[in-house]
Amino acid sequence: MRTQSGWILRTLAWLVLLAVLALGAVAAFAWQQHQRFVDTPLALPQPDLVVEVRRGDAFRRVVQRLREAGIDTGHELHWQALAWRMDVGHRIHAGEYRLQAGITPPELLAKMARGEVVQYRFTLVEGWNFRELRQALAANDVLVQRLPELSDEALMAAIDREGVHPEGRFLPETYQFTRGTSDVEILRRANRDMERVLAAVWETRQPDLPIGSAEEALILASLIEKETGVPAERREIAGVFTRRLRIGMRLQTDPSVIYGMGDRYQGRIGRAGLDTDTPYNTYTRHGLPPTPIAMPGRAAIQAAVDPLDGDTLYFVSRGDGSHHFSRTLTEHNAAVRRYILNRSRNRAGD
Repeated sequence: MRTQSGWILRTLAWLVLLAVLALGAVAAFAWQQHQRFVDTPLALPQPDLVVEVRRGDAFRRVVQRLREAGIDTGHELHWQALAWRMDVGHRIHAGEYRLQAGITPPELLAKMARGEVVQYRFTLVEGWNFRELRQALAANDVLVQRLPELSDEALMAAIDREGVHPEGRFLPETYQFTRGTSDVEILRRANRDMERVLAAVWETRQPDLPIGSAEEALILASLIEKETGVPAERREIAGVFTRRLRIGMRLQTDPSVIYGMGDRYQGRIGRAGLDTDTPYNTYTRHGLPPTPIAMPGRAAIQAAVDPLDGDTLYFVSRGDGSHHFSRTLTEHNAAVRRYILNRSRNRAGD
């Protein structure tokens, strides 16, 4: 009897040992398979793939979105186990993610946990007017479009600037954004940046300028921006305008006249355009126009408050983006004949 009991115990012990060994082998195999999943780059259907995680997606839905994008995700348990090991299952950020060849599952989950979403860019160009800005925003197929439904006045109210004229109120910069951002949000950021830059630059102004506020500096900067073809001339152009304002001389700047003509401008001002009075015609009116005529950049704003000292009162385009500056009307008229009239005659003779 004792011999039989010993045999049973030995048999049970062997069975337990075999079960433990079998479980260990299964666990080792499962671990090996999981490590292979962890270390193997994802098989992407294309070398550069964008996958979107939407707000509110549970982790299982994130894995489903990868599968729907054409990725061979393997068994979902591997993803669940990896997310648990990395403690990222509840830290996945919504947005678009760019997956490139060679990315492994841990690298992808870490990317999603850090929120490294795809960034798009929208550039506000120095010298654009507000109409051109709205057209560029409307042509962007990533931004959520809300502007087409809003008038200029409603738009300014939407960014908490009710009653403010929109021209020149947005800082020319390149703005990064993610999918889901609206055109109104871009303008809100650009307006906030313009106000910040304008306030800071105004504090650095020269004493005794013939402009009395940051608002006037913004208007003057817009004229400088539109007249400047060579960046090095900004302060010199600002100096001409500053001296004219100081002595009560009309600014006589064509870009302002063109702005006041609106849709009537067809590529040429002509004598009629110069003689037709509008609030923006600086040939018929003294002082600055009532609003900016374009979006000036930082350099133009800085030039408006830090003009170059000198005695020139005139400038004329050389035709290559640069200008010839003159002290007297006689010298200026000679420069006009040299750079404008002769060029017109040469074109007529071609």
